[in-house]
Amino acid sequence: MRLALLGTSVALVGTAIGATNAQADGSSGTITIDKVVVNGGKPVVVGTTKVVSAKVSVTASDDSGIAETTYFAAFGPTPNYAQIWYNDGEIKCVAASATTSTCSGTLTFDPKASTGFVGNNAAATWNLATLVAANDDDAIVLDAAATFKVQRYSKLTVNASPEPVKKGKTVTVTGKLSRANWEDNKYHGYVNQSVELQFRKKGSNTYSTVKTIKSDATGNLRTTVTASVDGYFRYSFAGTTTTPKVNATGDFVDVQ
Repeated sequence: MRLALLGTSVALVGTAIGATNAQADGSSGTITIDKVVVNGGKPVVVGTTKVVSAKVSVTASDDSGIAETTYFAAFGPTPNYAQIWYNDGEIKCVAASATTSTCSGTLTFDPKASTGFVGNNAAATWNLATLVAANDDDAIVLDAAATFKVQRYSKLTVNASPEPVKKGKTVTVTGKLSRANWEDNKYHGYVNQSVELQFRKKGSNTYSTVKTIKSDATGNLRTTVTASVDGYFRYSFAGTTTTPKVNATGDFVDVQ
């Protein structure tokens, strides 16, 4: 069976495991949710085609021991906006003691699915709804046992020319900052974003910022510098709440 949870209808989770005495953001008995981790505490970054799985673990305690966890549905910031599916039987509980267990499973994000992402606004803070049942039928439900970010995968390119170049001459550094668009499953330029041009001298392991520029109306980058020594140029983007940070692969320039 597959269950999709929309908005804040966490009562459906309770029905799914027969915990009829539990209600949204409520509990019965002595059961507690001690810790919830989504994707190792990192944002879930989704591109245009690849299905992304994020591990979820819920640690809970009860004096009778933990029977099972239904997890979790993740949903977007607006009711009925986005949904993530799970399969019964995917969540595995491992007992740490007679009273405490950690139940783990995955959330699956498919940018090309007919349900799930319904637009780029899904790049936001998501809630994780969780219900845990104990062996004595104690139960707890939380609409937002944890929150996590979903972000649009980003790409960044660089090209420094001419190569080689004479010392003191101008090097032109171009590139493009783009990110996933979940409405047409393509990459589009990320416009008007601050991006650092960085340089690493040949033989060094450290990049230093040369200047900061902004991407244009199509996400393109272009600037010039004076050639001085052999080394690598790259662009570096610090990221935003909806888009992760990314560094271009360094482009070597031979200065003669």
